[in-house]
Amino acid sequence: MSGHSKWSTIKRKKGANDAKRGKLFAKLIKAIEVAARNGGTDPSANAALYQAISKAKSNSVPNDNIERALKRIDGDSDTGEIFELTYEGYGPHGVAILINCLTDNKNRTSSDVKAALTRNNGSMGNPGSVAYLFELKAIFQFEQYDDELIEIAISGNCLDIQDSNNGITLEFEPNNFKSAYEKFKDNGYNPLNAEVAYIPSSSINLDATKFSQISKLIESLEDLDDVQDVYTNFDIEEKELESLLSE
Repeated sequence: MSGHSKWSTIKRKKGANDAKRGKLFAKLIKAIEVAARNGGTDPSANAALYQAISKAKSNSVPNDNIERALKRIDGDSDTGEIFELTYEGYGPHGVAILINCLTDNKNRTSSDVKAALTRNNGSMGNPGSVAYLFELKAIFQFEQYDDELIEIAISGNCLDIQDSNNGITLEFEPNNFKSAYEKFKDNGYNPLNAEVAYIPSSSINLDATKFSQISKLIESLEDLDDVQDVYTNFDIEEKELESLLSE
């Protein structure tokens, strides 16, 4: 399982305090508003909006919050210009990092991202320095699975099935996100996480000690208000992951 999926599992198992959940909700709503402003408020006609709403729902954002965000955009609320930026860098032990941001101030975001990397033994990379190591995929994570779920995935052109003691991750082409998501829901399968994400084509294996250094960097980046998503190419053995989840 890719580092991104394992990081999602660790965060979900350990939970988050109210402040962090509030910050996550705000970021997910921000992504919905940007997608709606760029492509319209109808998710059936706006793939980016459909994906943003699906990701928000899989992270337990209340429907009322989502509806209010769409109404704000429908009402032509002036939220100012928002820029979508991606930064590339390296963490400890040569781990590659992609950092997706939404911001109204490019200079502030660049400075904050660089500072977070530097504080945690990372460094900013040049454009293109690590992006080639990642591919955009639609991913769905389930805590429990059975033969029917696998059959649904395969019939929907699933690209990869990765199972572990903590569940299963299913990968699809990004343009199959909507059809796969609806097929799962129609058959009573609700993913713990559903998103279009950057998945590494190759990984760097870490033990628990090295992972703790990477996790501090990822958390520092995710704490920044302008950072939407952090993708890395670390991997960690199942037994190491189990020890982290039992702490």
